[in-house]
Amino acid sequence: MKWLQIRSVAFTAGLLVMVGMAMGVATAATPEVGKPAPEFRLPDQEGKPHALADYRGKWLVLYFYPKNDTPGCTTEACNFRDGYGQIKAMGAQVLGVSVDDTASHLAFAKKYSLPFPLLADADGAVAERYGALTNMALVKFAKRQTFLIDPQGVLRQSWLKVDPDKHAAEVIAALKQQSAR
Repeated sequence: MKWLQIRSVAFTAGLLVMVGMAMGVATAATPEVGKPAPEFRLPDQEGKPHALADYRGKWLVLYFYPKNDTPGCTTEACNFRDGYGQIKAMGAQVLGVSVDDTASHLAFAKKYSLPFPLLADADGAVAERYGALTNMALVKFAKRQTFLIDPQGVLRQSWLKVDPDKHAAEVIAALKQQSAR
């Protein structure tokens, strides 16, 4: 009986996520390109805090994703991992953000050898400031969105609809374009 109740709750949560995604439930406005990026301070998978101010002087790729160890999120993270050398060579840092906790991030980062920090936005406050939070009361998750922040902390580009298969290459191309200016 207990197994049936748990399965019912899991099915209901999954259904709510799908309905919320279709309806775009409870999301805040996305910050404007050309304006200062919203501040944040979040712990990574090791518990080390990261703040926007820590990345002054570098380009920052701040990518939000729904959930660790799911197919699309794994594809996106592994593509960023595979392009990380190029990204670092251009003076940029990658930070992944989801509402998963630090323990979940640690397991995900180890499983896929991710070389960049994954930030735990457990209450969804930072995702909300970036307009990347879907909150359906019972279920919260970050939308798959990415923000490119310049060395002065200004938002230079945003991707609000992301294809996990191609996104890391799009970000690398945008960084190359920015460095050519």
